[in-house]
Amino acid sequence: MSKVWEIDFYSRPILDEQQKKIWELLVCDTQRAFEFTKVCPGSQANARWLQTALEEALPLWREAQHLTDQEFPEKIRFFRRSMKSIIPRACDALEIPSQPSRRTFAVYQWLREREQTVYPQHPGYQPMMIAPNTFEPTLPKPLPDALMGEGWRLASLELSAFEQMNEWEIDFGEQIPLEKLKLPPNSIIPGLLIFSERATPLAGWMSGLELSCLKLEMKPKAQLLLETGINERWVIAYLNDPQLVAEIEEFERAKQAAQQVHFVAVQSDPNSEKFAGFWLMQEIMPD
Repeated sequence: MSKVWEIDFYSRPILDEQQKKIWELLVCDTQRAFEFTKVCPGSQANARWLQTALEEALPLWREAQHLTDQEFPEKIRFFRRSMKSIIPRACDALEIPSQPSRRTFAVYQWLREREQTVYPQHPGYQPMMIAPNTFEPTLPKPLPDALMGEGWRLASLELSAFEQMNEWEIDFGEQIPLEKLKLPPNSIIPGLLIFSERATPLAGWMSGLELSCLKLEMKPKAQLLLETGINERWVIAYLNDPQLVAEIEEFERAKQAAQQVHFVAVQSDPNSEKFAGFWLMQEIMPD
């Protein structure tokens, strides 16, 4: 059971009767076992309204998860940089940490579903108003020493393997709501295994980075990147060998076939059956 919330509070491609933009709040946990929506008039879209709406969601979340009245989310993630003022103010008022992050796969997935099936049914729907969700990347930086492993290799797992993920021995990690993606049962999920004698400390460091995705970048030179937070990018490896480039290109093709789902894992050595860290991820593609 996740105690991390993901939220999106923003205008939707809908106009009210006065031709004003309608805003909407989406709240869910990382597995979408809990979902909460509330519509907001554009004139009231501020931190105070958001705080009140989040307070309304709290008891519903506690009831759904069978939690006590003293339980709060560990943190609230959000992906829109334009909301980095309003959302943190509302969260601070509730004494819940807020975290700008692209590790908002669940709420982003839910938003995409609503853009396809919910908003077009509204009489005030304006399809040209759908705002692209783009992330402006920074220049890649060398991976910090604390995150350097002694080696790595590409790997893949069958989709069915993740049905038992809750039973795996994992020190640090997070899942995503795979069942909502409706991937074909024979789907193959690609990933990257990182090996280190300091596997547990390395995984602990990685757990604080808000892991977003692994990505091949060919220009100005071929390199495998780890993207984190809102727009940070780290160099996992420079790809100077054409054979290695070909392997990463195959990894990217496998990602695309699996709706951009992939993983990164940390182990002490290739023979270990334990994961110091295991994170499922999904690259969020720009519109």
